[in-house]
Amino acid sequence: MGLSSTNIPLLLFSLLMFGVLCNAQLSSEFYSKSCPNVTTIARRLIQRASRSDVRLTAKVMRLHFHDCFVNGCDGSVLLDAAPADGVEGEKEAFQNAGSLDGFEVIDDIKTALENVCPGVVSCADILAIAAEISVSLAGGPSWDVLLGRRDGRTANRGDAVAALPLGPDSMEILTSKFSVHNLDTTDLVALSGAHTFGRVQCGVITNRLHNFSGNNGQSDPSIEPKFLRTLRRKCPQGRSLTARVNLDPTSPDSFDNDYFKNLQNNRGVIESDQILFSSKGAPTVSLVNRFAKSQRTFYKAFAKSMIKMGNVRILTGTDGEIRRDCRRVN
Repeated sequence: MGLSSTNIPLLLFSLLMFGVLCNAQLSSEFYSKSCPNVTTIARRLIQRASRSDVRLTAKVMRLHFHDCFVNGCDGSVLLDAAPADGVEGEKEAFQNAGSLDGFEVIDDIKTALENVCPGVVSCADILAIAAEISVSLAGGPSWDVLLGRRDGRTANRGDAVAALPLGPDSMEILTSKFSVHNLDTTDLVALSGAHTFGRVQCGVITNRLHNFSGNNGQSDPSIEPKFLRTLRRKCPQGRSLTARVNLDPTSPDSFDNDYFKNLQNNRGVIESDQILFSSKGAPTVSLVNRFAKSQRTFYKAFAKSMIKMGNVRILTGTDGEIRRDCRRVN
């Protein structure tokens, strides 16, 4: 059934009010009485784990992103596959398999919280808290994390494959994967800035380096020549696809705005990163330039976009559950 012109304003108003109500149910003070030390406990455990794994903060940040982009921020990315319970397991999706990591520290945080405030803090909220802590510990911005999400009872591998960005995604596909979550162009560029720390497997970029557009031996012409030689040396054709390279060759373990400076110099590692700057006339180009010029501007936009992403299709009230174990439904 079609919508008349008189119904469209009413529909838009209803959608707006739905968003407002969802936001209203989340609060940075949600656990102030029921579990007041939640952030302190999470920070202590992430700090401890990061001492032996310099990549941990980037891993944890990625978990939150990959959770929210697949049917909302409901902790579904943490669930192990359990066919009997209708849980396919998003961990086995192409974009996650063999590369998504950081689950152990989330388990440790959950165990510690269950010891002091059992059945109170959701796994979805732990991911949101842990992402902010991880960015902050790596030198990035801090923000007030809105809390009160509940955990989903299922996960869908197919949905993860469809929803999560891929290295070869075009600008049109990238934009659509963000806009379906009400995330705009600024959110796309700001959140892509999370690739300022962490690593990527050679398998993600091998075609860009050795078989661009299906032409064997050809590489993406947008890659700066000297940087191309470096990437080809680290990811030689026909060798290990699980070897890793730094996403930000300038400051690989720090959260800063070097990522955007790299794009300006055609030194973006992943094709869907470089496309933000190399697409002539695209609105993303001016944003890359703005964030490269001012780290403060990037930090402000990133924090705002993280809060916005953290509100994607949340479960609140009596929906979902508070898992006792983040890897399985109650």
